[in-house]
Amino acid sequence: MLGAIIGDIVGSVYEWNNIKTKDFPLFTERGFFTDDTVMTIAVGEALMNGGSSDDFIVSMKKYGRLYPNAGYGGRFVGWLFSDDRKPYNSWGNGSAMRVSPCGWAVPLSKSFDEGMEHVERLAEKSSVITHNHPEGIKGAKAVAGAIYLMRLGKAKFQVDEHKEFVRRNAEDKYGYDLSRTLDEIRPAYSFNESCQETVPEAITAFLESTDFEDAIRNAISLGGDSDTLAAITGSVAEAAYGVPEEIASRALSYLDAPLRAAYDRWQAHLAE
Repeated sequence: MLGAIIGDIVGSVYEWNNIKTKDFPLFTERGFFTDDTVMTIAVGEALMNGGSSDDFIVSMKKYGRLYPNAGYGGRFVGWLFSDDRKPYNSWGNGSAMRVSPCGWAVPLSKSFDEGMEHVERLAEKSSVITHNHPEGIKGAKAVAGAIYLMRLGKAKFQVDEHKEFVRRNAEDKYGYDLSRTLDEIRPAYSFNESCQETVPEAITAFLESTDFEDAIRNAISLGGDSDTLAAITGSVAEAAYGVPEEIASRALSYLDAPLRAAYDRWQAHLAE
């Protein structure tokens, strides 16, 4: 969750003012949390409440209505402020930017196959309440799976080896093209709200990184939907590298009291 929050806040400054460099201040006074943070926290609360489809719907509507101006997409706004509980077949990247808690909700004590299947089920549940298009589901599952893989890699001190597992999982299981480098993607990459053209780029930004901060800088340097791209990259990078205390503390200072309390509950839940 924290990696997504950091990526969102750092990227908020550049979403409509793309930059194509890694040389920028990580935090500024202009930074703020957006719908990426709000919905990520909503997913975490839904999981703490049991993780049923109803839990996800209730939590997202609750937090979305508490923060009505966080920058949601038009169709999500229509769903959020209506009594409708049905999905609207979205393939947008919202399913992937909010999914990170699902990658942390399954203990590493399970067998690999059982753990991965559980993570993917939770990711799909979190997606289909709104983003029930196959591409929306795929994006959420790929990101949550990458987080789970990197949690395993960090536990075994094999981060680089597990990066290759992430690559193969994204390419072989989900059909994403990760053949281009960041330098090849960057020049022509522009704003795109689809999972299809956000998730592969976000994973590539992680794969080419050397540490958590470098992963965030990689993502921002591509341009595009900067806050969401960096939230996804940050989600996976947190699982691989952890988050430096100084960066974590600075990012959490941007949250208001309700969101910080929800974040703290999630951290306590993971520690149980």
